[in-house]
Amino acid sequence: MDLGAAHLTVSRLDHSVAFYQDVVGLSVRRRDDHSAVLGAGEEDVLVLVEEPGARPAGRHAGLYHVALLFPTREELARALQRIAVTRTPIQGASDHGVSEAIYLPDPDGNGLELYADRPREQWPAPGPGERVGMYTHPLDLEGLLGLVAADAPRPRAADGLRVGHVHLHVSDLEAAVGFYVRELGLEEMTRYPGAAFLSWNGYHHHLGLNTWRGTGIPAAPAPGSGVAGMRRMTVIGGGPRTLTDPSGNAIAVVPAAAPLAA
Repeated sequence: MDLGAAHLTVSRLDHSVAFYQDVVGLSVRRRDDHSAVLGAGEEDVLVLVEEPGARPAGRHAGLYHVALLFPTREELARALQRIAVTRTPIQGASDHGVSEAIYLPDPDGNGLELYADRPREQWPAPGPGERVGMYTHPLDLEGLLGLVAADAPRPRAADGLRVGHVHLHVSDLEAAVGFYVRELGLEEMTRYPGAAFLSWNGYHHHLGLNTWRGTGIPAAPAPGSGVAGMRRMTVIGGGPRTLTDPSGNAIAVVPAAAPLAA
């Protein structure tokens, strides 16, 4: 199993599409009056659904960030070029040992991580009780940008960009871990205070779960509630079925060949 496109609620579709094209480098693959499917190459990456007037997410369960995985470090550097050219503010940039990551919000405040993995043989050794080692150090942005400094910015991301992981706010960490292990076959890879990281096939994480907004926070708002955020995440390789985790986050489990409708 693996992750497919993440579905996000946005307040102004045209504005959001322009952001994901100009900054991230995605292309519009399909579009109608209220939604757009964006991707790179043949891969659907994001489905944007417009709810006019949707307000930014508040203190409740739901999306922390959706993480877009670039196929190479050079492609991440090209994304950094686009960020610089468009003068887009970022919220942070980190070296996690297993990956290098840049964090920024989309126009509705939906959290976004742009990252590239290091080869597995370079991942930090796991500590006691861990299956993977991770850390958070400052990212060398100058060194990353230097990889493509001699090249003109490229407007579009290369084929291979996809959703690498999704990070969710949950109201009860133990209940959420139990749900995803039981229902989707994920295994816990490591844990921080208030957070757990789960994956399939030994990856560092396909899913992050945390209570950093506080234990017992309200459930995730349902689609149509007028709140920006994740409508659902897609898991490819099972189903078809729909699930809702204990914090109200929605998951669509679909066969590998199924279309990702809005």
